[in-house]
Amino acid sequence: MARLKTLDSRVKEGQGSRLKTITPGSWRSDKTSTQRGYGYKWQKARERYLLDNPLCVYCARHGLTTAASVVDHVTPHRGDQDLFWNQANWQPLCKPCHDSVKRAEEAAGIL
Repeated sequence: MARLKTLDSRVKEGQGSRLKTITPGSWRSDKTSTQRGYGYKWQKARERYLLDNPLCVYCARHGLTTAASVVDHVTPHRGDQDLFWNQANWQPLCKPCHDSVKRAEEAAGIL
């Protein structure tokens, strides 16, 4: 029986081991997460916020109790540092809600 040949990956890698999934022309293009504001200071602020706000607000709207793991910006900041650091613009979400419901809202232009 003949051996199967492996297929080459169709996903291109950026610098290091991180995959580039940024839309061309986006404010995020060619910036690292630290350059976009998600460095050490953000990680510490995120940790404190999640300690004070441990439950996903989207799940809570449906009567579910789910631990939040993401601090989401209610209004996308798009690089605006004042909006980025405004805690009134933050909300705790679980990763599934952030990666599905919130992303769909943004794509639909609801936000």
